[in-house]
Amino acid sequence: MRILAWPTQSPLNPYASLVYSNLGPRVQADSWPGRLSRKYSVWHVHWPDSLLNIRNTPHAAFKVSGLFAATDFMRARGTKLIWTMHNFASHESLHPKLEAWFWRQFIPRVDGVISLSNAGLAMGLHRFPRLQQLPSTVIRHGHYRDQYPPPNRDARALLGIPQFAKVMMFFGAVRAYKNVDTLVKTFRSLPKDGTLLYVVGQPNSVPLSDFIKQEAAQDPRILLKFEWIDSQDVSMYLSVADLVVLPYREVLNSGTALLALSCNRPILVPDLGAMGELKLDFSTDWVRTYKGPLDASILEDALLWSAQSRPAVCPMPDKYCWDHIGKQTLDFYQHVMDSSPPARAPVEVVHQEEVVKPR
Repeated sequence: MRILAWPTQSPLNPYASLVYSNLGPRVQADSWPGRLSRKYSVWHVHWPDSLLNIRNTPHAAFKVSGLFAATDFMRARGTKLIWTMHNFASHESLHPKLEAWFWRQFIPRVDGVISLSNAGLAMGLHRFPRLQQLPSTVIRHGHYRDQYPPPNRDARALLGIPQFAKVMMFFGAVRAYKNVDTLVKTFRSLPKDGTLLYVVGQPNSVPLSDFIKQEAAQDPRILLKFEWIDSQDVSMYLSVADLVVLPYREVLNSGTALLALSCNRPILVPDLGAMGELKLDFSTDWVRTYKGPLDASILEDALLWSAQSRPAVCPMPDKYCWDHIGKQTLDFYQHVMDSSPPARAPVEVVHQEEVVKPR
């Protein structure tokens, strides 16, 4: 089986490369744009909405139009388009009119959908009712346990963290929807009892970065590492955390949550999207959820919870292991290829000038 995949790898996240490296020897995965003269059985896309993060509206519209032209060419030759539903909307919402048009155009072209959680699948079928006619399945986001070197035993000394401090950590790209600004403001109201907050990751906007820096400057217990962390150092940073806090305003799935659990760190997450399923799968020993806005009592209670006795290694359920994920993915490819297509919905024709006007 030859498939076309987008992406097959990313310097920011090993998730995609782990999907395709575990499909087995019968599958050859070419990276988009591949060679369109070849016949592909499946085109598997993960983050098509990433094109909507291009800030220049005409450029984004051009890229989106190219995506649809390539999709139509391949589907006319019998290629099945499979979408793994990581998001149902772009995080930045830079181009509302273009984005609305994008989803109206994209969904009728899909032949099968993969969700990373049961909650995500239900949300996707509700958000896009046409998907209810298509083959669908749930395949979990795999772990990262074997992807990063083990931490240095002297990690706290190397990072300048006091040996006996209690450390809350936010780890990952710092973006508005991840609510790091609220985390920093809320932490400042906690008692000064030897607890630190360590924010590790690269902000994607200057205003957000400046706001967090201003807040952190007023409390010496808040440490900032506004840099992209090299893969060789990921587990070292996470190893100094007593609790990883991911206080997202909105979340469907979280690779960072799986990363923290892979590094045997307990996590605090909002009770949104797939986070409740993470708690069921990994148990309340490792995952704590909260409802409503983040406040000081939530952080204090979670820090006490993080200090409770638990195994040194977080157990990893089979459904999060890559050999299991690879088999499920390959089986779903075959299922979609064997399925009769639903009645084709008409694809809306929109003049490009209607969707490229700047906000």
